[in-house]
Amino acid sequence: MGAGGRKLAMQERSCALVVIGNEILSGKIHDTNTYFAARELRAIGVALKRIAVVPDELDAIAEEVRYCSQRFDFVITSGGVGPTHDDITIAGVAAALGRPVVIHPQLEALIREHFGDRPNKAGLKMAEVPEGAALVEGGPLIFPTVQAENIYMLPGIPQLFEGKLAAIKSRFATDPYFAHAIYSSAGEGQLAGMLDACLERFPELLLGSYPKIGNAEYRVKLTLESKDRDYLDHAFSYLLELIPNDVIIKTE
Repeated sequence: MGAGGRKLAMQERSCALVVIGNEILSGKIHDTNTYFAARELRAIGVALKRIAVVPDELDAIAEEVRYCSQRFDFVITSGGVGPTHDDITIAGVAAALGRPVVIHPQLEALIREHFGDRPNKAGLKMAEVPEGAALVEGGPLIFPTVQAENIYMLPGIPQLFEGKLAAIKSRFATDPYFAHAIYSSAGEGQLAGMLDACLERFPELLLGSYPKIGNAEYRVKLTLESKDRDYLDHAFSYLLELIPNDVIIKTE
């Protein structure tokens, strides 16, 4: 096991989450999709590198999606894919990719089957996709997830978002993260030098320090993560050697 400076040979995949909706920015709706996505992606080894919340404005959606799609392995959007006037995610993604919005024949067939021979304008809006988009089956609703390049457009309603993400997440999975935790009665100021020393020896370790105010059980929770289990275990052992035993409450 090479410690200091060793480059890990694990596969990395990055993601950005773009949450779309005036209701999020105005506080009308409590966003739970971000928390759910972060946990689900972490569990399959994906690094969520950026979370952005943008209003129901075409230019804002296009600018953010374009930025993210060029910098991360894939992008997930939440919200704005319904039939109403403020559902403009499809148009925003199309603009980000420099493509027109078109009617997808498979979605149109689903809508016509659902509404009969004469679907209204709002119904047909649900068949719109960026030109060249693919459909990913699975999850709640009869409608598949729309994918354009590395962008996946999910509904914003939490029950639907969660079901859709659960149905498609296997296509994003990569080498998993492994983790340890240390709970300490010492404050962050007491631990800072030890954390610095650990990172100096294990520079690729993902090391977090999280104080807990008003908690009688512990004052700081330290988390150690790596995709290399051996690397993680050596870093964990080294940090345990640095921290005095009398301030370690428990480890995981």
